[in-house]
Amino acid sequence: MQLHITTDGVPIFQQIVDQVRYRIVSGQLIAGAELPTIRGMAEALRVNPNTVARAYRELEHEGLVEKRRTTGTFVAEQVERRTISQRRGLLQPHLERLIIQSRQLGFSIDEVVEQLKKRDDQIPRDENRS
Repeated sequence: MQLHITTDGVPIFQQIVDQVRYRIVSGQLIAGAELPTIRGMAEALRVNPNTVARAYRELEHEGLVEKRRTTGTFVAEQVERRTISQRRGLLQPHLERLIIQSRQLGFSIDEVVEQLKKRDDQIPRDENRS
């Protein structure tokens, strides 16, 4: 699982939670799918294993994943794919932050959309990305 960690001020554990959550609610990760081990993800992301463990605990607390003794961490069986309105709701805080920052920098919405399209074209697409 490839995640993208940024230096935008959002805590790393929260970035992990957000990206795994999006993959689960969008159906990219299905019920029963195994997540990488804590150590494996920590090595891949070059972060402290405690950071990944904290993210996994948060996802478990939300009911999105479950730990199975000696076998790993899996997407919870009872997770159902969320509706489009629920997925849009998850996107709203990010859009609001983007709009506020864009306005502060003096960009119009058309300029922001143009930059989003350009950036979208630069990011490779595959089913494992959030």
